Amino acid sequence: MQVTLKVMRYDPNKAAKPGWVSYQVEAEPMDRVLDLLHKVKYFQDGTLAFRRSCGHGICGSDAMLINGKNQLACKALVKDLTKKAGDTITVEPLRGLPVKKDLVVDMDPFFDAYRAVKPYLINDEPPPDRERLQSPEDRARFDASTKCILCAACTTSCPVFWVNGSYIGPAAIVQAHRFIFDSRDRGARERFQALAASTGVWRCRTAYNCTEACPREIPVTQAIEEVKRAILYDKF
Repeated sequence: MQVTLKVMRYDPNKAAKPGWVSYQVEAEPMDRVLDLLHKVKYFQDGTLAFRRSCGHGICGSDAMLINGKNQLACKALVKDLTKKAGDTITVEPLRGLPVKKDLVVDMDPFFDAYRAVKPYLINDEPPPDRERLQSPEDRARFDASTKCILCAACTTSCPVFWVNGSYIGPAAIVQAHRFIFDSRDRGARERFQALAASTGVWRCRTAYNCTEACPREIPVTQAIEEVKRAILYDKF
């Protein structure tokens, strides 16, 4: 069937503001939005800019606003976005981050927040003879947080982030959660410095947008609340 792919396009070197451009694309129900973008770029307009890498929902590079919701273009199917031939699928860049061109946004602010929470194991204790062991129960404590693919879908769906771009954001808090609740880690209080700042976790207003946007079904809001409690009670 034919669908209309309506893309928000913007080249800051050529235009003063973004604008919609529509393309007629032949599609199968099981085609992904990423497939439609490829068809446009390869056969209709080679100037269209977007990010993608693995194409299998693992790299997180093709997150964008599809029919008004943050999704991965490689996972969003035509059959789930249309009811009949000729329907329109809208595609826009993620909100809250500067647009470099078309669907490509500047991810530097996002990764600055990610680095601020020190997303790596911190343990200065003398290492054991072998690896640092951990029980299955201890590992399960932070299992959900390990599934984050840094696609920024959660952070850019957050109304607090839209208003205040300096907010550390849900994704960074999830990354902090992964290590704060790791029984082998000793760096929780170092992370609390960034998380407890005025732009940290307390900016969250529990809107649940982040949880709904996550393509990996991570309970993001729950992780944020657990980090808040960890800072409050600081039992580490």
